Amino acid sequence: MPKKKPSKKRRFGRVRKLPSGRYQARYLGPDGIDRPAPVTFATAGEADDWLAEQQTEVRKGDWQDPDAGAVNFGEYAAQWVDERDLSATTEELYRRLLRLHIQPTFRAWDLDEITPPRVRTWRAERLKATGETTVAKSYRLVKAILETAVEDELIRRNPCRIRGAGKESAPERPVATVDQVDALADAIGPRWRLMVYIAAYGPARPEEQAELRRPDVDLETVGVWVRRAAPELTTGRRVVGDTKSEAGKRFIVLPGFLRKDLERHLKWFAEKEPNGLLFVGEKGAPFRRSSFGRKWRRARAKVGLPDDFRFYDLRHTGHTLSTQSGATLKDTMVRAGQSSERAALIYQHSNLDRQKEVAAALDARVRAHRETAQQADGPSGTQRAREA
Repeated sequence: MPKKKPSKKRRFGRVRKLPSGRYQARYLGPDGIDRPAPVTFATAGEADDWLAEQQTEVRKGDWQDPDAGAVNFGEYAAQWVDERDLSATTEELYRRLLRLHIQPTFRAWDLDEITPPRVRTWRAERLKATGETTVAKSYRLVKAILETAVEDELIRRNPCRIRGAGKESAPERPVATVDQVDALADAIGPRWRLMVYIAAYGPARPEEQAELRRPDVDLETVGVWVRRAAPELTTGRRVVGDTKSEAGKRFIVLPGFLRKDLERHLKWFAEKEPNGLLFVGEKGAPFRRSSFGRKWRRARAKVGLPDDFRFYDLRHTGHTLSTQSGATLKDTMVRAGQSSERAALIYQHSNLDRQKEVAAALDARVRAHRETAQQADGPSGTQRAREA
């Protein structure tokens, strides 16, 4: 009688047949915890194959605790925001996107329950409910949070895999003409006209102008130092702090024709203290977006600009006019306080002398335009053209 062939001893895991006839597989994980397969198998061979896959992951160092992803997304996302050194405006944006566009869907799931199909469905639903720009911002935030979950070894792969879903395709912003900038400065009133000019010919961000102070004004060179910023949150709280980036700390050389406006503003409207704010309201309060917004809308309507022309669009006007005046892309980046590591390697250095050249060319361009307009208007030409 032939001898029974001895069965090969299993070296990794265990397989047993259940009363139902199906097979269960288990193995001891690297963490010392006995890990059963999440499902049972029809055959012992299928159970063996599953164990072989787990053994390969353990050997390669790719093994991951199957329970690690059982972390609620809502709690993880809130902690993710708390642990980051975000600016006040960025933190406000992230919390608003989470509250309005992300958490209503994702807070019910654990991290390992968020799959690519669920991400696609969420994005499609949001596109029907709100604008593409908001959806792109929300998608980028979800992707960043889940990428951290991958780094924390809570999930194996990031389920946000929609090509181009995080890109914003905002329409090209409008550009004001020199005449329209002058008309806006006149319409908004003498207290705020300098803010319009610095926005257009600086070009400085509104939150940067809100924190400009007397010592920041250089009447000899004709320019302003941007050292700090004071963005205003939707709650109305004014947050004084650093500029948007390190490149935001800069000296902006202004066109020479603004010297008189700078002198008048310092004399008539800036706070009188040595370190007083450059822009304050009629009652002496710091610049507020809400109260200024009302004045801006009235001035915009008086000039005849479209309702979607924002005060911030004056920066785009400044970019365009500087470029037309001979500024390189690097010159424009320096003036606008924008930083890019890639651009810094590609574009030439823009020093103070070059910035003065750009401002001088801009000064000549605006003066020439005003002189042409004065000649066309005859004796009734604008007082501004005579003063220039």
